[in-house]
Amino acid sequence: MTTEQELGTAPMSIMDSLVRNDRGGPKWLWRSGSLVPWADARIHVNAVGHASVASVFEGIKAYVSHDGNRLLAFRLDEHLRRLYESARLVRIEIPYGVETLRDAVIEVLRANEYREDVYLRPWAFPAGIVQEQMVPAGVSCELVVDSWTFQSGLGTERGCRAAVSSWTRINEASMPPRVKAFSNYHNGRLAMIEARENGHDWPILLNERGKVSEGPGACIAIVRDGVVSTPSTTSGILESLTRETSITLLRELGHTVVERDVDRTELYLADEVFFMGTGWEILPVTWVDGLKVGEGEAGPVTRALDAAYHSVVRGRSAEHADWLTEIPF
Repeated sequence: MTTEQELGTAPMSIMDSLVRNDRGGPKWLWRSGSLVPWADARIHVNAVGHASVASVFEGIKAYVSHDGNRLLAFRLDEHLRRLYESARLVRIEIPYGVETLRDAVIEVLRANEYREDVYLRPWAFPAGIVQEQMVPAGVSCELVVDSWTFQSGLGTERGCRAAVSSWTRINEASMPPRVKAFSNYHNGRLAMIEARENGHDWPILLNERGKVSEGPGACIAIVRDGVVSTPSTTSGILESLTRETSITLLRELGHTVVERDVDRTELYLADEVFFMGTGWEILPVTWVDGLKVGEGEAGPVTRALDAAYHSVVRGRSAEHADWLTEIPF
């Protein structure tokens, strides 16, 4: 049985895994065409502010294989394609092709001689010093591939307390929620601050119609009477590759998965609730608004998904080998 203390501390390990530790960064990152020492990759302070509004990024994980002799970048090509889709929607131009960026990701992994699980962040931002408040369309961008190690939560006992936020998820009438843009995450950040101040771990945001949308950095699903339901891609969610992966794996495990509107009250009646995201992996939600979900620990469907996902990303499973890009040690 998971203790309440464990439930309270587990979500912080997710955040810790995405934040650099006191040792600083890796030796190398890739910047606009070549490897650059991480410590020398600087820009002027005036190149940060307004340019950041139009920035887009991806979060990609490379896992050490089950046999310990290679890294496996998970769904690398799909992540990179989404980066270019995000750039298109925010009207900025990435001056490199997908293959160049794919080679850059692999080069960063090799140059840093990683032997641990790695989080990779390719990101694009308008180049030079941007002083216009509204960055115009079609500007050329710098492209950076940064990386750091993380500790996976897959295969471990964990869970979190969630609360429905008073903040509403952004929608298509305001800014495109399906893209991975830095500016979109301010919405989730405000919701996260509210949740933490009220004694919870993570928020769940509703959309403008009052239906469940997503967490601040992950999609969400519920299990009720054996059926898995998850908000559709028209519910104000990111077009999540982890969500897509989870739906595929759950159906292969024999579960019925429905993409539909999910009501707030269904969170309170669900047998299981879980988040899905690159950074969060598969994270069980064990309490919602002070109500215990199921038995207050990961349920059987969530555990089965976690195990299947873990098997795939480590290369244990023969299925979905096309999702993995191998980088031998």
